[in-house]
Amino acid sequence: MILAFILVFLIVCIFSLFFVSKHHIVFLRVYGLIISSIVFLLSLIICIDFNFNSVYFDSINFLCVDLNLFNLCLTFGLDGISLFFFVLTSFLIFICVLFTWESLFLKEHLINLLILELLLLLVFSTLDLLLFYIFFEAILIPMFLIIGVLGSRARKIRAAYMLFFYTLFGSLLMLVGLLYIYSTTGTLNLEYLMAYNFSLLEQKLLWLSFFISFASKIPMFPFHIWLPEAHVEAPTVGSVLLAGILLKLGVYGFIRFSLLLFPQASLYFSPLVYFLCIIGLLYASFTAIRQTDIKRIIAYSSIAHMNLVVLGIFSFTIIGLEGSIIQSVNHGFVSGGLFLLVGILYDRYHSRLLYYYSGLVHVMPIYSFFLLIFTFANIAVPGTSSFVGEFMLLVGAYKNNFICCFLSSLGVIICGIYSLWLYNRLIFGNLKIAYTLHFKDLNFREFVILVIMLLPILILGIYPSFLSLGICSSSSFVIF
Repeated sequence: MILAFILVFLIVCIFSLFFVSKHHIVFLRVYGLIISSIVFLLSLIICIDFNFNSVYFDSINFLCVDLNLFNLCLTFGLDGISLFFFVLTSFLIFICVLFTWESLFLKEHLINLLILELLLLLVFSTLDLLLFYIFFEAILIPMFLIIGVLGSRARKIRAAYMLFFYTLFGSLLMLVGLLYIYSTTGTLNLEYLMAYNFSLLEQKLLWLSFFISFASKIPMFPFHIWLPEAHVEAPTVGSVLLAGILLKLGVYGFIRFSLLLFPQASLYFSPLVYFLCIIGLLYASFTAIRQTDIKRIIAYSSIAHMNLVVLGIFSFTIIGLEGSIIQSVNHGFVSGGLFLLVGILYDRYHSRLLYYYSGLVHVMPIYSFFLLIFTFANIAVPGTSSFVGEFMLLVGAYKNNFICCFLSSLGVIICGIYSLWLYNRLIFGNLKIAYTLHFKDLNFREFVILVIMLLPILILGIYPSFLSLGICSSSSFVIF
């Protein structure tokens, strides 16, 4: 019943926000913080009370309403895979609400963030493929508004349309595949479809229709062009949610649907996936080295990391699949923290170009410390959460294909190169006082936000078994 309360609670709170004046800043801050913190705490309660020994969806389904239209069944549930994405979503929305306290468009930010949270939680909990597709595509609406309306630069409209059309057109084939599945099986309920055996030809065609949709969300090569542009033009919270949650929709789709419903086709097309992942990983890594915009560097780093995650998914090993989910969750914390740090710089000095920054350690020592830890986490230094995920991904790739493992390791090395180069360029050296005269370190609110973001990185780096406990119980049935 907790899951039911979360979804209904969010719907009521979003509706009530429309009747609050945008001039009541203090009330909006407190109200948004209370809503996001309640949802996050309830998601933690679900995680604590969850039955990790169950292989399939836990018995927390709260609603099943049969509609005459398309035989639609509104069924919701969680398992050990979707649970952690569920908690990650509520956590990052809570952080984003805290970060937008000083925004000039606080009411608009809150409405879009809460609508986005509701849609994401529905995506990760629905057990009907048609509802999944509807919520999957509806997420584009609040993201379009966050980038195209609440963005701060001149090219924001172009970036919003690139996000919308790249991801929407990529999903049209998925809709065709869903219509075929319904015409063949008479249902789109995931629990029924798990027991249905498609022919090899059907699996291949359906796999391709789903693949294009999920690959454009991750994004994989050659569907990656929209992501750097969207990150650069998006406000800070938009970049945090893009990297932290929206890129994980493709990963979740591959695990939940491609591997589970079309196992033979997944094995058949695995060489194609390996080829695209290696190209995307190396291309993004080398492109990140030559960027001059800080956000673009982190955006291309996200592309490289997510392609490595997909490589682990299609390694068809338990350790590779566990590593992909662990790294997806870790990437939400690490990339989210890095984009928050870039946003803090931009809010103060209104530039993200590396040329204007140098020697920040002299005037922003606390900021420099947090950037160092998040940089170490980005390059997977032992003791941080990313080390566990990347190590498992590389081991899974090694068990399946040594060449892919070698090339992936090269991408990991290049990640260390551009990450350390970025940190050295920003933090050390002489201050460029010709461009900036007044410097200001982190305030209390920013310090608290970064500490909250840093805690899971350090905790999961020391004790990653918590994530493996839930993943292992639910991932065994998608490995064959």
